Amino acid sequence: MRRPRIFSHHIYELKKGLRHLILFTTTEEHRLAIVQKLETHHIPYLIQPVAPSSTKINVFFGNQTCIDVLETFGSRYLSELTAEEDFMLGVMLGYDRVKQCERYLRMHERAERLEEEEDDDEDLDLEEDTGA
Repeated sequence: MRRPRIFSHHIYELKKGLRHLILFTTTEEHRLAIVQKLETHHIPYLIQPVAPSSTKINVFFGNQTCIDVLETFGSRYLSELTAEEDFMLGVMLGYDRVKQCERYLRMHERAERLEEEEDDDEDLDLEEDTGA
């Protein structure tokens, strides 16, 4: 693994209680070594691909309750999370709460705009179908 010191430092922070959940992104080729180390330390984890055609993986590890919450999100990519899920993940990872709130509001506003545009498109389709 190219970044073993960073990964080991994450485990150190977890064991010391500095973090409850960690996200480590690496390549698929390191999966086995990571899984072996996490299982040796009895650390719960969840591994997901970064993107459909990517050789990278996101390795979440830490507190079992945090992993359980992530599993409720399903196996979607991080870019597909709802604003609420993204907010929860950021807070669990220990990101700045105010910045997470700002990010949530931006994502929520963007989702509302997209929903309104879809509603407008549906209204136009209905008008065309009814001949209005």
